[in-house]
Amino acid sequence: MKISPEVAGEIIELPVQDGMQVKKGDLLVKIKPDSYKALLEQQEAAISAARATNLQQKATMMKSEHDFKRAEDLFGKKLISEQEYNAAEAADDVAKNTYESSLHEIERAQASSSQARDQLSKTTIYSPMDGTVTVLNSKLGERLVATNQFAGTEVMRVADLSHMQAVVDVNENDVVNVKLGDKASVKIDAYAGRKFKGVVQQIANTGKTTGAGTQEEVTNFEVKIRIDDHDVVLRPGLSCTADVETNMVKDAVAVPMQSVTIRTGDTNLSPEEIEKQKQKIAARDKGDNNAEFSNERLEKQAQKEEREKLAKVVFVKNGNKAHLVKVVTGIANDSYMEIKSGIQPGDEVISGSYSAISRKLKDGAKVKIDKGALK
Repeated sequence: MKISPEVAGEIIELPVQDGMQVKKGDLLVKIKPDSYKALLEQQEAAISAARATNLQQKATMMKSEHDFKRAEDLFGKKLISEQEYNAAEAADDVAKNTYESSLHEIERAQASSSQARDQLSKTTIYSPMDGTVTVLNSKLGERLVATNQFAGTEVMRVADLSHMQAVVDVNENDVVNVKLGDKASVKIDAYAGRKFKGVVQQIANTGKTTGAGTQEEVTNFEVKIRIDDHDVVLRPGLSCTADVETNMVKDAVAVPMQSVTIRTGDTNLSPEEIEKQKQKIAARDKGDNNAEFSNERLEKQAQKEEREKLAKVVFVKNGNKAHLVKVVTGIANDSYMEIKSGIQPGDEVISGSYSAISRKLKDGAKVKIDKGALK
């Protein structure tokens, strides 16, 4: 929690240090109160003056009211003129209005006094919670800027280190799958090999774009994860990454990510090989003098390629040969992908490098398994 003053002034007390533990209600910082005390005394004096004026106006009102009643009696007996009667009535009205005004002046002075008292109380800042001073930006004698003046001065930060959050950036393509309450696994660089359990607590409504207008442009959304493991003391600012569990399938058939590749139709060609074949045909037809025939061939080739649909496949070891099997995939994490149909538990799926599986391996090719690597 950021601690910033609501009033400006010089720090005269700063009894805390960076890393110090504090309790709720402990003094954190005190600002020189002299000017605020003087302002409060001035407003208290204004209240006294307004009350004194009010008493005078009340006496004047009572006298004018008495004079008006006497004038009414005399006017009824034809002992004074109408002009004298009207003057007495006007004086009574003025006295009443002046008295009402003096009451409002008391209220105004009391409001100003209350505001001055509030400002004086804000010269002393107490800890709003039990926690630890994680950041201390100010020193004794420094002059602070109030939060109502631009951004204000952040004196310090107090955090409850027993309740920590991991703040991570999630790409716009993935954030649509993240929900409040999703379980998460947080890896903190300072605790290598340890995974901390967590729960998604907050998802930003607005994304942050970096590298705008360049090839590196990316939009991420800030996601806050509550860390539920409290057996170690974590410090603010530690670097971390997180895996969010957006879906789960029990007893799934799963294979390594690199085992799943793409083939086009029944040609057993990879997308890269199809592209090379297309380029060769285009280059050969470019030198053909019969332009109409060339265009027809290109059109037929395009139609053929359009009919061919990309399919996800894996290679299953059958004896000493690789057998291509089309599969339907499901959810995935960083290492494994769910296979919904196409293979069964116990099938020996071939795995290896991206180049070996995606570019080199063909249906029916002989394979040799050596220490889990494709040769």
